[in-house]
Amino acid sequence: MPPDKGLNAVPIDRRQFTLLAASAACSSLAGGCSNAAPSDQPEKVWGSLGAGKGQFSKPRAIAIDHNDQLYIVDMTARIQVFDTEGNYLRSWHTPEHAYGRPTGLSFDAIDGNLLVADTHYNRILNYTPDGKLLEDRTLGGTAGQAPGEFGLVADVVRDAQHNFYVSEYGEFDRVQKFSPERKFLLQWGGHGSDPGQFMRPQHLEIDAAGHVWVADSCNHRIQVFGDDGKLLNMWGEQGSEPGKLCYPYCLALDGKGHVIVCEFGNHRVQKFTLDGKSLACWGCAGRKPGQLNAPWALVLDSRGRTHLIDSMNHRVQRFTI
Repeated sequence: MPPDKGLNAVPIDRRQFTLLAASAACSSLAGGCSNAAPSDQPEKVWGSLGAGKGQFSKPRAIAIDHNDQLYIVDMTARIQVFDTEGNYLRSWHTPEHAYGRPTGLSFDAIDGNLLVADTHYNRILNYTPDGKLLEDRTLGGTAGQAPGEFGLVADVVRDAQHNFYVSEYGEFDRVQKFSPERKFLLQWGGHGSDPGQFMRPQHLEIDAAGHVWVADSCNHRIQVFGDDGKLLNMWGEQGSEPGKLCYPYCLALDGKGHVIVCEFGNHRVQKFTLDGKSLACWGCAGRKPGQLNAPWALVLDSRGRTHLIDSMNHRVQRFTI
């Protein structure tokens, strides 16, 4: 198939090319799911390639606050804020981005601030919702593998006891836990495919029981841990059939016994039970509404709707699965 030279076509860097090429092992361009979701059409599609307000360059992470405002970061290191209809509200840039851009966003339910995994600067940034950087609350900043040091930070979440959990990929592939005072408590993982190990733990979630859910992306699986790092559950294997995964970059828990998983490699979203039974799928590879091109992340709003970062299509799609 010749390359698409339309308005949405952009150069792909070497790392992106490698991931896209690897995804061919999981699915063809016609990939999808036989247990399809009730509707193949999105409820809302917005965004386009560019640097203007409401435009994107390969958006890579999304978070949602208690007011259902969406915070999205892209390859310009710009964090833009929108309502759930895609209306632009405000934006700001992270302080440094010559070496790379953030790949993880989450909201701190304790104080209502935005936590940013500043991936290539080995740290977690803390912002007020209006974009004020709280420099005294930065976590990390020193590269290394010692406790409290970071490699390529991928994501961060806080539990009900105010502890922080930070995932890293690359050389270390681990999760570190910190106290509310940002003191190192413990770590687990390590590079590999054995149970409890990781290959790019791209996204974290905390459930109501305080368990830590990890999208173990390059192992094509989901792992669940106790707050002490003990492995509780693990499911998923590489493939394109319903129930299998290809580079799951993000997950969301709906609070009703379901897990929604975003698959970068299969260009789709799957809905699972908590123990990994596939219930429905949405999306396939392409550029039309309802089709996806290397989706990176998703969130659920207060109405249960899914807002998906359709990264290589430089847009957001909203749907219910």
